[in-house]
Amino acid sequence: MPKHYRPAGKKKEGNAARYITRSQAVKYLQVSLSVFRRLCIFKGVFPRDPKKKVKGNHHTYYHMKDILFLKHEPLLDKFREMRAYEKKVKKAVSKKNKDLAERLLTRKPTYTLDMLIRERYPKFIDALRDLDDCLTMVHLFATLPAIERENIQAERIHNCRGLSLEWQAYISRTHKLRKAFISVKGIYYQAEVEGQKVTWLTPHALQQVMPQDVDYKIMLTFLEFYETLLGFVNLRLYHSIKLKYPPILDPRLKALAADLYALTRYADAKDRAIGANNEESELRLAQLQDQLPANEPGALMNLVENVTDDNEEDEETRACKSLFQNKTFFLGREVPRESLLFVITAFGGVVSWEGDGAPFEESNQDINYQIVDRPTQSHRFISRDYIQPQWVFDCINARILLPTEEYMVGKVLPPHLSPFVDDEAEGYVPEYAETIKRLQAAARKEILPMPGGEDDDLENAQNLLAEGIIDRTKAKEAAERRQKMALHEKQYHEELQKEMQGMQETSDLNADEIKTDGDEETDDTPASQPFIDDDTNMSMVSMSRKRRRLYEAMMLSKERKKANVETLETRKKNIEKKKKTSSD
Repeated sequence: MPKHYRPAGKKKEGNAARYITRSQAVKYLQVSLSVFRRLCIFKGVFPRDPKKKVKGNHHTYYHMKDILFLKHEPLLDKFREMRAYEKKVKKAVSKKNKDLAERLLTRKPTYTLDMLIRERYPKFIDALRDLDDCLTMVHLFATLPAIERENIQAERIHNCRGLSLEWQAYISRTHKLRKAFISVKGIYYQAEVEGQKVTWLTPHALQQVMPQDVDYKIMLTFLEFYETLLGFVNLRLYHSIKLKYPPILDPRLKALAADLYALTRYADAKDRAIGANNEESELRLAQLQDQLPANEPGALMNLVENVTDDNEEDEETRACKSLFQNKTFFLGREVPRESLLFVITAFGGVVSWEGDGAPFEESNQDINYQIVDRPTQSHRFISRDYIQPQWVFDCINARILLPTEEYMVGKVLPPHLSPFVDDEAEGYVPEYAETIKRLQAAARKEILPMPGGEDDDLENAQNLLAEGIIDRTKAKEAAERRQKMALHEKQYHEELQKEMQGMQETSDLNADEIKTDGDEETDDTPASQPFIDDDTNMSMVSMSRKRRRLYEAMMLSKERKKANVETLETRKKNIEKKKKTSSD
């Protein structure tokens, strides 16, 4: 018998020992499948995909270390205690022992997820990295209706609503919002908090349709964890700007602000009398009285208006803060008030709206822009611009105040470009994106390079323009002359190099065949194309299988990108033709 012989079934090795199926894990932990799912979601344990699946491809596998990790979780004992409690209540009800049943209902075991948050996110930066799905889920449930059959309670919806507005209040006050994009699914936002980019999706303020093919139990389990996580994050962020958490909500101001939660001053006659000698109560009362107005809805946005941040603001934050500075907006009743209130205040603007409890009325002469979405208005003020809501989002993505002529009420809006797409990397730059680039350059008093020009071609003209020696027209002419001189110099060097190599040009070339636009000659001629193909095939033969597949995937992605660009250009040409025919 060999020295290292092990009888069959005595000890497992390899994947059979490292991985375990879901049914085996449930049997090993002695819990139900629903409890196992909840435990995996709370602990962050996900299925694995082993290379060799011992039990077959139709099973779900987990790592054995993860299962042992779940075995020693204190929350597992709490779930078992809750299951035993439910059995006791059911037994008391079946025996019609009402006293015992009522007594048991008052002793229902509870649990918290605080230790799991500390365990999964040892540092605050780890929690910020995992905040995208959390914010999206919380904002989604904040707009859902309460449904008893799906166990979606109104209390949980109110909690999600408060958490989402507290997050928006912090982002708005600290001016951390960077991008916003309106899509069919909702409104995408991106903020930068402590160097981490956080992106989330907010549904539109419409009546939500509840599909029947969604497992709401799984979503509610994720939501339970995300509520605790976002509460911890808001606590840390509010303490970083020296504010107490949680903020105080006023039902009266909530009713005045329609869908907004608000903060109110902490003024209660009984608390004032009792807390006259209480230092903590006095400090909190003074803080709230100093920061919150008396009857302003949306006071959550102004919670930290007078709070000074010890951290120095970076350049981008200062630019965002000053975009709508000294600008006053008035929102019509048909526009999405909550999203515009969040976006405008995040970029330094002042907002009011039509309705009870507004900071100022529509007749205020300090209003610069009135955002409406109706083709006709009962009365107009000459001192302000009437624009559509898209202008606000396009301005914050471009970081400049765009002209309002294209966004007037009743006009067809320009395309709403996504700030999350890199046009140059995609290979197609929309026409309106080029217009925005020219407006940005004009706002910075820069000269855009000509097509095909380099950045250093405009160096001398830029210096002269900055010094005030020449005006913009002369600077542009100087840049064009410099570009032509560089083009002629390059052509001269190429001809000189050909003469040195003994490759003189033939004299029988027609003048029409000579390129006068200065484009570089390429070797991609029909005669040289077979040689290029042969070189490509030879290089692919020498590649390994992994690199060859990677190369084929790269070429396929380039072809798809090229096809998309051609489709967009074809659509653009067709639209231009239709415009010409309609104008004629």
